[in-house]
Amino acid sequence: MGARGARNWQPITLGVALIVTFVILLVIGMRNPDATEPQPVAAATPGDWMRKITPGERPPQFVLFSYDGAGAHDQWRRLLDLAGKSNARFTAFLSGVYLLADDQRRQYTAPGHPQGQSSISFGGSLDQVRTRINDLNTAAQRGIEIGTHYNGHFCSPKWTTQQWQTELQQFVQFVDQAGVQGLKVDATAIRGGRLPCLEGKFDAVFDAMRSRGLSYDSSQVSDGVLWPVKEKDIWEFAMPMVRMPAVNNKKVTMVDYQLWDALNRSKDDKSKRDEFARATLEVYRAAYDATLRGNRAPLPIGNHFTDWAGGGFGVAAEQFMGEVCTKPETVCTTFSEVIKWMELQDPAVLDQLRKLPAAQT
Repeated sequence: MGARGARNWQPITLGVALIVTFVILLVIGMRNPDATEPQPVAAATPGDWMRKITPGERPPQFVLFSYDGAGAHDQWRRLLDLAGKSNARFTAFLSGVYLLADDQRRQYTAPGHPQGQSSISFGGSLDQVRTRINDLNTAAQRGIEIGTHYNGHFCSPKWTTQQWQTELQQFVQFVDQAGVQGLKVDATAIRGGRLPCLEGKFDAVFDAMRSRGLSYDSSQVSDGVLWPVKEKDIWEFAMPMVRMPAVNNKKVTMVDYQLWDALNRSKDDKSKRDEFARATLEVYRAAYDATLRGNRAPLPIGNHFTDWAGGGFGVAAEQFMGEVCTKPETVCTTFSEVIKWMELQDPAVLDQLRKLPAAQT
C-alpha cells in the first residue's frame, strides 16, 4: 500500500516542480536588469564572405561607410535604423571630447593648446553625454565599429609621436571614464581611427598608434580607390580622390566636407540640400561601379555626424547605404572586419590585388 502511494505521488511531485521552475524562470525573465550592471554585447557575426577566396574567385565588393565625430543622437537613431534594414555595418570615429560634459572641458589639454580648448564643441550637458553613451552601447551591440577621431579636432600636421601619444592617451582616459557612467565600449577594443583634417606626419602618427595597440588608419589620400597597404604595422585605408561631375569632373577627396568645399566652398546654404545630395550620390555610385567592375578594392565612404548644407550629404550617404548594401557580391562592413578577411587570404593573392590599377571614375 505504501509503495503504491509513493508511486501515485511521483508524477504529482514532478508536475509541481515543473510549475515552480516555470514560475521562477518567468519572474527572472520579467525582472528589469539593474541599470548599473553591464549587459552582454552581441558579437558581430560576419556572413559567409568571411573566408579565404578560391583561386580565380573575385573578392566581395566591400563598402566602408564611416562617420567622424559620432556625437549626434538624431543621426545615431536614423543610421542605426537604416543599417538594420540594409544589412549594413559601419564605423563611427568618435571624438573623445564628446564624452566630456561642457563643465568637464578642463580635463582635456591638446598638445600645444591651452587647457580646456577644442576646435569642436564638448559633450553638452551630462544628460546629453549619457544619451551619447547609450547610443554608443546600442551601436556596439549591433556590430557597429567604434574607432577614434582623437579629441579636439585640431589640424595637426606637425605633431610629434609624443604629442600623438598624449592625444591618444587622453582619448583612452575619456573612454575609460565614460565606462564608469555605463559605456560598454572598452578602449582596448578600439582598433583604428581617422585623423582630424586628414593631417599628420604619418611616421609619427603610426608610431603613436602602434604604441596604443591600434592596427589601422583611414586618413591618407589616394588617386582612385586602392587596396589597403600595411605601413609600419598599420593598415592604411586611403580615402580616394574621384571625379565629381557637378564641378566639371574635378578630382575631389571622397569625404563629405571636401565634396562640400568643391561645390560651394563650404557655405552652409540649406537651399542647396537636394542639389548637393544628388551631386554626392552621383559620385558614390560612380565610385562603386568603378571598383565593382575594376579592382574590387574596399570603397571608403567618409562622412560626418553633421547637417551641413541642410543635411544634403547625409541624405546622399543614407540613400546610397540603402541601395548598395543589399546588392549581390557587396558587403557593407567595418574596417576591422575587412582586416580579418584580408588576414585569411593568401599573401600572394593580396599582392596581386594591390597590383591592379586603381579604380577611377
